[in-house]
Amino acid sequence: MTHLLFIAFLGWLISFLGQLPLGSTSITATQIRVNEGLKPALQFTWGVVIVEMVYLRIALSGMDWIYQHPTIYNGIGWVTVVFFFIIGGISIRSAMVQKGEHKSPILNNNLHRFVLGITMCAMNMAQVPFWVLWSGYMLEWKFMQAESMQYNVFTLGGGLGTITGLLTYIYGGNYLINRLKVSNKTLMIVMGVIFLFAGTAQGWRMLAK
Repeated sequence: MTHLLFIAFLGWLISFLGQLPLGSTSITATQIRVNEGLKPALQFTWGVVIVEMVYLRIALSGMDWIYQHPTIYNGIGWVTVVFFFIIGGISIRSAMVQKGEHKSPILNNNLHRFVLGITMCAMNMAQVPFWVLWSGYMLEWKFMQAESMQYNVFTLGGGLGTITGLLTYIYGGNYLINRLKVSNKTLMIVMGVIFLFAGTAQGWRMLAK
């Protein structure tokens, strides 16, 4: 039992630290909290967490299959690049031309925030190599054995880490934005830049392979 708790803690720690650098999901969660309130932000978080745990479980149990089908993996990767560039460009352009306070283009819709969280996280294929790498380290360093129970516990810990990381932005980001009086226009520009950077990084990874 103690070892299982240790595995869960490592899953939580890796996922939490992975969420801390400012990214597309964290800034989106923050903006939802600022513009729409806590409940939609939490719905978005649950959507992200579910996909994150699915990716982690796949990384633990069957990544060989994905790497044996590079067409599928590469196709999803390039769709992600296009998606990030489109959203980034639209966000920055909307911020430049708007005269009042408006929502970011990615939030200016009736899509349920839970579904939005699932969609955004599913499109971010960068999580796959992240979890493949750390899962490999866990097995190589003997922190975890190739057992279903340990895989499930590690996945649960990873999901809790994602929740903790996004809650840090939902509460901490909202506090800082209100304290510093950051405008929605500024948030849209920041979001746009992050999406463009994420798209560039993803494209570079695809080309480097």
